[in-house]
Amino acid sequence: MKVWIDQDLCTGDGLCEEIAPAVFTLLDDGLAYVKESDQVRNEPGGVAGTALVPEDLEDAVTEAAEECPGECIFIEQG
Repeated sequence: MKVWIDQDLCTGDGLCEEIAPAVFTLLDDGLAYVKESDQVRNEPGGVAGTALVPEDLEDAVTEAAEECPGECIFIEQG
């Protein structure tokens, strides 16, 4: 599973970071970004903004996407 965030839709509520802090983080601009290991994917759009989700965190990432008020979290299977 891969995940990315459309920062144009992000409301900065931080629910994603609360649900899956190993995958999501809020930066100084108040918007959420994905991270892979300790590397924040803060290049919006394209492959550079996509992170591979560890298998044990897939359920949390799915929950974060479902709970996101901005509907800005996008999941790609495979």
